[in-house]
Amino acid sequence: VQLLESGGGLVQPGGSLRLSCEASGFTFSTSAMSWSREAPGKGLEWLSGIYSSGTTYYAPSVQGRFTISRDNAKNTLYLQMNSLKPEDTAVYYCVLGGLPVGETPLSWGPGIWVTISS
Repeated sequence: VQLLESGGGLVQPGGSLRLSCEASGFTFSTSAMSWSREAPGKGLEWLSGIYSSGTTYYAPSVQGRFTISRDNAKNTLYLQMNSLKPEDTAVYYCVLGGLPVGETPLSWGPGIWVTISS
């Protein structure tokens, strides 16, 4: 299993970013996928998940601001992040599995920094 995040960086509060995760080494199209993050000094936080059917779930902290999606033809998972806040600063991880919510993930990407600052 390989998961590789991209699209992170520095953005001002109120801005947007789209994270991508290129997946390989498993059958992406039939796999549930998730995004999690770890902020400085805080624990790991599950953010959002998507089943192969396209059914999505979100943590309350990102509901309405973040959108998870997938392109099975490209083996790629996305996280569109809007209305970003300084408290969204964290390392963001692409996750194989993570659904149902609370389920132990099967694999993680290396993570990518997202920094929200003016």
